[in-house]
Amino acid sequence: MKLVVVILLTVLTHTGFVGSRVTVSLYAISQQASPFTIGALLALYALLPMLLAVAAGRLIDRVGVLRPLAWSGSALTLGLVLPYSWPSLPALFVAAPLIGTAFMVYHVALNHAVGAMGTPADRTVNFSWFALGFSIGGFCGPLLAGFAIDATSHRLAFLLLAAFPAAGLVLLYLKRAGLPHGHGARAEPGERRVMDLLREPRLRAAFIASGLLAMGWDLYTFVVPIYGSRIGLSASTIGVVMGSFAAATFAVRLVMPALARRVREWTVVTVALAISGVAYSLFPFVTQVPLLMALSFLLGVGLGCAQPMIMTLLYVASPAGREGEVVGVRTTMMNASHTLLPLAFGALGAALGMGPVFWLMSGFLLTGAVLARRRDLRAR
Repeated sequence: MKLVVVILLTVLTHTGFVGSRVTVSLYAISQQASPFTIGALLALYALLPMLLAVAAGRLIDRVGVLRPLAWSGSALTLGLVLPYSWPSLPALFVAAPLIGTAFMVYHVALNHAVGAMGTPADRTVNFSWFALGFSIGGFCGPLLAGFAIDATSHRLAFLLLAAFPAAGLVLLYLKRAGLPHGHGARAEPGERRVMDLLREPRLRAAFIASGLLAMGWDLYTFVVPIYGSRIGLSASTIGVVMGSFAAATFAVRLVMPALARRVREWTVVTVALAISGVAYSLFPFVTQVPLLMALSFLLGVGLGCAQPMIMTLLYVASPAGREGEVVGVRTTMMNASHTLLPLAFGALGAALGMGPVFWLMSGFLLTGAVLARRRDLRAR
């Protein structure tokens, strides 16, 4: 039941979070914002999480997950209500960092909770089921956002999305006894330095692979609304295209629990990076909606299959009592790329178009696949 509650909380909050990114992008586009401005808005989702994720992980190691979930769920709901109450471009610059920071704390807390459940042999399976919650939210968020914008307005779309984390707060209150209130094993005494974690080869390799996959995921969220708008797609059509990506992550994660005990983690990571790199290389040549959906599905398969394996690799290599901090370090690295990537690729897209953006990301992912393959061979 603990895992079921965590998955439901993940679906509700991730729906609101992912939907907000699409709604923010499309609302900014409707206000004649440039690609660089849109990139800046999406970078704000990651700026404070980049700075605060390690501290959040350490806090969760100390106090458990319940109170951080309640605080961050309330802040996430507030961040989604804000553009409804104050419908303007400046409101987005306030809402984006609030939503991003709140979801970061939620994400770290839920990962910590899942890692602490069950036996070590169950961990990859648990993370696979947990990842399904993100896939469901990733599918529902863009789809609901797109149809809500076309049927009503950007403003009401934000209000609809706010209802999901609000429902999560109700569920959290009702099922609070089913979640861990305290911490796990205590960390060894002494100064806790991030560099000590980065010096651990197993952690460092997993961090790098996780960062590349996160870059691929976030670039998709950033670039597809812009690319779709430039080729004349409606908001609901963009939502359908992005929904096919989420459907793929759901489909591949549905089979991951069965494969988790049969396939090595680094083998899955290698395949994920290779598939994602190939998919990105083909995007600039496609403008037809069915083909965009097919490419999005392929990319979703690649990016979606690796997360449970990455989290297992990180949790297994984490020092005792620092599991939340390790998730925080991963989140910091992810959000550093989230902050810089929209700005850099937004500027590149404004100067040269979307083609070089897709191809550069493809090069990063394919290079990562080669490095992951070497790690897989050493791990055998």
